[in-house]
Amino acid sequence: MAIEGMTCTDCERHVAHALEAVGATNVEVSFRRGRALFWASVEFSADKAQEAVTQAGYVPHTPHLVEPQSVERTIKDTYDYDWVVIGSGSAAFASAIEARSAGAKVAMIERGTLGGTCVNVGCVPSKTLLRASELHHQAASNPFGGLNTSAGPVDLSQLVAEKDQLVQSMRQKKYADLLPLYEIDFIEGEAQFIDAHRIAVGDRIITGAHYLIATGARPRIPEISGLESVDYLTSTTALNITQRPEHLIVIGSGYIALELGQMFRRWGSKVTLVQRRTELMPDYDTEVRTVIADVLKASGIDVITGATYHDIVQRGAEKVLTVTVNHETRHIRGDAVLVAAGRVPNTEALNLGAAGVRLGRLGEPVIDDTLKTDNPRIYAAGDVTMGPQFVYVAAYEGKLAAQNAMGIQVSKHIDLGAVPAVTFTQPAIASVGITEEMATKQGLAVKTSVLPLDAVPRALANRETLGIFKVVAESQSGKIRGVQVVADNAGDVIYAATMAVKYGLTIDDVTESLAPYLTMAEGLKLAALTFGKDVDTLSCCAG
Repeated sequence: MAIEGMTCTDCERHVAHALEAVGATNVEVSFRRGRALFWASVEFSADKAQEAVTQAGYVPHTPHLVEPQSVERTIKDTYDYDWVVIGSGSAAFASAIEARSAGAKVAMIERGTLGGTCVNVGCVPSKTLLRASELHHQAASNPFGGLNTSAGPVDLSQLVAEKDQLVQSMRQKKYADLLPLYEIDFIEGEAQFIDAHRIAVGDRIITGAHYLIATGARPRIPEISGLESVDYLTSTTALNITQRPEHLIVIGSGYIALELGQMFRRWGSKVTLVQRRTELMPDYDTEVRTVIADVLKASGIDVITGATYHDIVQRGAEKVLTVTVNHETRHIRGDAVLVAAGRVPNTEALNLGAAGVRLGRLGEPVIDDTLKTDNPRIYAAGDVTMGPQFVYVAAYEGKLAAQNAMGIQVSKHIDLGAVPAVTFTQPAIASVGITEEMATKQGLAVKTSVLPLDAVPRALANRETLGIFKVVAESQSGKIRGVQVVADNAGDVIYAATMAVKYGLTIDDVTESLAPYLTMAEGLKLAALTFGKDVDTLSCCAG
């Protein structure tokens, strides 16, 4: 019997009970296939069966007879799991939990350490060490004349040990403990697709009604002559060293390069950032990029842009990177090299070609706006798709993929129109929505306001005024389309801006709201006021 309106395993149970009540036996119901298969005697009433299913709340079609051999094949046409998740990071867990909430049978496969990038080698370990470096820097050079603070040598061994304890604790509480709680089957090993329907994990063959690729990404190693022979660091290994380098050479200047570069500078290392592009942080507007450059200069970090890499060699403990800048050859010498040149997806071992999954330029699964690949049974979410590399985006995508694959609700399309981005330097750098330069390329008429941080009372009280607020709004409607912030706590401030961008708030909506005084968030309101007033002529809170 074909049946419309079933959306979950609870629906399957309701339909089965309805059919059994009118004499059906051996009932097999699949909400994904939209059908019920059952045995019935010759006296069985098709009309009563349809009526029973209708009363249960679904739309039945007239049942039809199936040959016995076809019945046998259909009953065997089942899967080990409803939802097979490959990976165990944020996208994987969010997806698995969502699928289990719909009653799906879920397996999670992991070849390495449980928990993925964020808890093990990303957000958690890096941010705790970054915070330690900030406190060390503040103690060594605070901005208040009446304070006499000082900082002794850094014990990186103890800091790394404490970091590892935090990672282990969070991995256990936020990942390992959830597996039995949600009754998720955890399978250790390398997953490899055999064909469009099956995967192998070691000697075990697993079938799933649907699959999620959530294998994440890893640091990209650029093609620089000699690099393969150099003892270089990545964002993973840099968090584990227990002796600070005297001079750290950083290849790349994205958010990872800036965060870890400034962290080692706070420890006392000399730091040089080298990048191919001529513009630093190109996803920000010119005024903001200028302030970011000033922040790095104030931190004592050397930045080399527009570099062409020749080679890198190691002589004993010394590493020498040779580049050309403005037709001039430069030799940069240091005792450590950090490669922070982007990320690549972890897909090589999956044999996705056998599953009919098309790959993009970097090896990422190509997906549509429902997160489905070319194989309608296989979805992908998180860093492996090479979209925004943020843990909260991964979790959002993982949950949405499960909803779409499990039919939990009407198919949802991914919406990344208001994704906040934060670089955890000091001051922090944050943005959401579009920049003025993006708006110009899109042909969108916008107006902007730029507010230096020394116009924000909280920054004056903190004695830290190097920073900026920039707001981009539509010229006619005043709808806020983007915000960029360089300030202490910019990551907290940007959430309010995210709400404004996501829900279409206008300049007036922000200026007419109440902003708590002597918070950095007040800078957002002051930046909105700047569209029509000179905030320097206003008293405190007069806006």
